[in-house]
Amino acid sequence: MDIYLCEPVGPFPTAVGGQFDTFTSKKSVDPLPISVIPAGKLRLGSKLLLRARGEYGTTGTPNLTWGFWFGTRALAITGDIALSSVIVTPSGAAAFPWEMEWEGLVTAVGTSGSLVGSGVLRQGTSLTAFSTFPIPITQALRTVSSFDTTIERAVGVSATFGTSNAANLIRVNQSDALILN
Repeated sequence: MDIYLCEPVGPFPTAVGGQFDTFTSKKSVDPLPISVIPAGKLRLGSKLLLRARGEYGTTGTPNLTWGFWFGTRALAITGDIALSSVIVTPSGAAAFPWEMEWEGLVTAVGTSGSLVGSGVLRQGTSLTAFSTFPIPITQALRTVSSFDTTIERAVGVSATFGTSNAANLIRVNQSDALILN
């Protein structure tokens, strides 16, 4: 007999994340500790839900790419779960809100595990308005191959700025990973 649950993936951050700025390479911007899916936890037909929200700031109009990643506890990104397009941000954003959500289905398990899913990014264009973008950006990118379910997998939020500046910053206030059955 199967039992179907909604299980949060720990460990759980005890505070909002740090402020990340002055970077132009994809990096984890997560609050710590990072969520880690134990080895063998995902099974065929499991659903994975990732959610995050926070704030960002800019100088000028730098490009920004958002995403969810998978990798190791040491914050080594080994693959992307979902990425936004390269987005031109508003000039002079100051603590503008953002939120991102992705849901996927486990369609294969093992060393060649696979996820199929999609989601949405809502990026603040001011303190009170959002623009909405699909994640990932193509049908082909909705399938995540090489998601090894036989080893533990950290999952988190990534960002990549097109221009390095101390005013180009991101903070994750909340991040959740849930296994839905």
